[in-house]
Amino acid sequence: MSDTRPNILFLHADQWRADALGFAGDTPAETPHLDSLFDQGVAFSQAYAACPSCIASRASLHTGLSPRSHGRVGYMDAVPWTYETTMAGLLAGGGYHTQAVGKMHVYPPRNLVGFHNVVLHDGYLHQERRGAQDMTLVDDYLPWLRAQYGPAADYIDTGVGCNGYVTRPWLYDDMLHPTAWVTSQSIDFLRRRDPTRPFFLYTSYHRPHPPLDPPEAYFRMYEHRELPPPIVGDWNASFPMPSRGLDSPSPTDPIQRERARRAYYAQITFIDHQINRLIHALHAHDVLDNTVILFCSDHGEMLYDHGLVAKSLPYDASARVPFLLRFPPSMGFLRRSTVDVPIEMRDVLPTLCDVAGVEVPASIEGRSVLPFCRGEAPAWRSYVHGEHTAGRYSNQWLTDGVWKAIWYSQTGIEQLFNLREDPKETRNLADTYPDLLADWRMRLIVELTGREEGYVQGGSLVVGRPPQPLLRA
Repeated sequence: MSDTRPNILFLHADQWRADALGFAGDTPAETPHLDSLFDQGVAFSQAYAACPSCIASRASLHTGLSPRSHGRVGYMDAVPWTYETTMAGLLAGGGYHTQAVGKMHVYPPRNLVGFHNVVLHDGYLHQERRGAQDMTLVDDYLPWLRAQYGPAADYIDTGVGCNGYVTRPWLYDDMLHPTAWVTSQSIDFLRRRDPTRPFFLYTSYHRPHPPLDPPEAYFRMYEHRELPPPIVGDWNASFPMPSRGLDSPSPTDPIQRERARRAYYAQITFIDHQINRLIHALHAHDVLDNTVILFCSDHGEMLYDHGLVAKSLPYDASARVPFLLRFPPSMGFLRRSTVDVPIEMRDVLPTLCDVAGVEVPASIEGRSVLPFCRGEAPAWRSYVHGEHTAGRYSNQWLTDGVWKAIWYSQTGIEQLFNLREDPKETRNLADTYPDLLADWRMRLIVELTGREEGYVQGGSLVVGRPPQPLLRA
């Protein structure tokens, strides 16, 4: 007898801002196909990456643990993934045929983290490139591209930085772009899956993370579109843009800056269209009506808001992510609904296991969000605690979706924002509401008490303690 539990398609994007969705509000981003999925689903408006950069966020996603528990509270490459319990491992153990395609950003790169199989493309891998390692050992896309264009072809042939904000349209055929390749490989899994078991397909796009190299047709969609100006707050002068690496130029020239913003949105629309390819393939294989779809990102992108770019920062542009669950109509969940409770990446594992009817161990710290999708109101966490080591910009923050309190551990700067009245975080209210800020500070002290960095001593926050991206304890 075939297992009739729902299939799961997890669409994961890298560096996609929460507000860059057509249905989510005022945005220049065109996402008609994701908007259509929202017609059959539930969006969470206050979804956060508690440690907003690639590796740490994915650790929470795959393990169901907070950054403090899995130990990654900043960015550090080449740290082995040795977690006993993972999302794919639980689903595979529960009878699902599991497949990952695209970006994993684990170590070693071929670590399956519980999947039956991974077709891999992590983007530009600095460590492996520097070591002159055979890239076919750690990447499946590059040898495929070279089979089309010869041994000299490379992922970086556009000539723009892999973490930067210089732009150029993709120079090869659209269907050779990594975004299209991830989609094609995901579609091919539908052909060769085990038809007697439900599947868990993790389709992980490297974009809209730089390089900003969308196909030219998508670039031109935004070429003459008027964009809203970057957000400017009353506190921006205290936070000049930090210096970036040689492969990460961040032009401040207004023309180049605007070109980067347009290219970012062009990447998003290209992904949206590729997602539609995959949705059509689900229909063609007659599995769409029994497939739950999750779309989210690992973190956001500042995109010159407040004069800043990239991620690792506590602001919503960096730390808040899109989170959309689409359900087959037969399952009876809410449709075209938005939930405003604070959720985070550790909630993905228990949510998908809940969809699959797979029990999760007591060690998992996240919680399933499915009750909200049924219109229920379960008791829930009162706030999200986030953090990221980033030199002078190392930060700790708390939010309940209404207020956000931020502490910069190296400078002592504190910020307080009312997200309901000021969702763009332009007015720092730390001096306006000192008692409220003190309440949030006490919550942060509770979160940080006992941490090995020594952020709390004598019941108070201590400024200047050396941050570390990996906790030992």
